[in-house]
Amino acid sequence: MMALPHYSRTYHRFPLHYPVIFGGAPFVGEGVLTNLSLMGCSILCDREVLCGSEVRVSVLLPNQTPALSIELGTVKWVQGEQFGVEFLSLPFEARQRLNTTLRVELIGLLKARAVRSEMPELINRTNQALVIRSDRTP
Repeated sequence: MMALPHYSRTYHRFPLHYPVIFGGAPFVGEGVLTNLSLMGCSILCDREVLCGSEVRVSVLLPNQTPALSIELGTVKWVQGEQFGVEFLSLPFEARQRLNTTLRVELIGLLKARAVRSEMPELINRTNQALVIRSDRTP
């Protein structure tokens, strides 16, 4: 088995699930985007793709038309039915839509983290209030 080259990512990948259509010579397929960043994504599909292939990817974002068009990407890795794409060329409008989509995801992630980090403090305050109330009841 050949060792895979090491890839490091500059940008966080957000776990998302959006339908995609992708194509390159000599294949076209449909799949599900499983994560997304400013510079790439992972796609799950039932088609065989070749590492190093150039692809065009259309991401069907919820409540948005037309599809987010990645004009040119390259397949960086393949593992079974999943592969990773590095984005090489996006039109300006597509880059703006990608930025907006990821900003919304980041805000959601930060809010969820804030709620999780506040939970222990909230539980402590609630427990303290219950103890004080139980001390006051005859």
